[in-house]
Amino acid sequence: MVKYKYALLIFLISVFSVSCSSENEEDNVEPGIDKTANLQGLGDSAEDLLSDVSFTSMNIEIVYVNGYAPNEAALANFKNFLEERTFKPDGINISLRAVSPSGKTEFSIEDIVEIEKETRTIYNAGDEIAVYIYIADGSSEKDEDNKFTLGSAFRNTSMVIYAKTIQDFAARPNAPSESDIEAAVLNHEFGHLFGLVDIGIEPQSDHKDEDNAGHCNIEDCLMRASIEFGSGIIDEIEGGRVPALGSHCIRDLQAAGGR
Repeated sequence: MVKYKYALLIFLISVFSVSCSSENEEDNVEPGIDKTANLQGLGDSAEDLLSDVSFTSMNIEIVYVNGYAPNEAALANFKNFLEERTFKPDGINISLRAVSPSGKTEFSIEDIVEIEKETRTIYNAGDEIAVYIYIADGSSEKDEDNKFTLGSAFRNTSMVIYAKTIQDFAARPNAPSESDIEAAVLNHEFGHLFGLVDIGIEPQSDHKDEDNAGHCNIEDCLMRASIEFGSGIIDEIEGGRVPALGSHCIRDLQAAGGR
């Protein structure tokens, strides 16, 4: 049962779209704020996020819809994941801010781009790199009967988590806990911001999933794309353990300036 539960967990953290959305230049202009560096392609800031060469600290803005605040245990796991893989001697700060419901039940990435434009308040400044995470109160428009998108990284410093979908799945019999799912999704999506797999940083070994762009083909790795629903088996996963990066992905991050 444990293996079955975590096969579902790894399946559900799959990202079905790693394409980035763009905006018109005139939409990016705001007096006193240069947003350009935070509106680049997915993986473009991998080395900046991982190393302390250009940025010695990281400021993460999590904007969540009222009623969908991220779980404290998931946030603690998420921050530990970041600290284990990055060099940020001046620290990693995570701030939370609630916003009103979106009024939508399904989102496209273009919808999320518009929400980011309206709600994002932090951008790179000096030696601090900024990241935006939106916790949505609906689901991805890409969801199907047996496929669920729980999160998407869509720019160099931007990602979305579909909290409503996470809550619905966690409420099912024998499902992993909500905090474990949420932590896995946050870590997985940030893995894409880190440039995994072959998105912004070059793989150091042959572990790229040729059928699923941006993902790892090694069993047990956090960055696997998907497992057939209900039939995939993940070996050597202990109950209650959030999936971790495999050694191949870790070597990629280290080669790009991470830990």
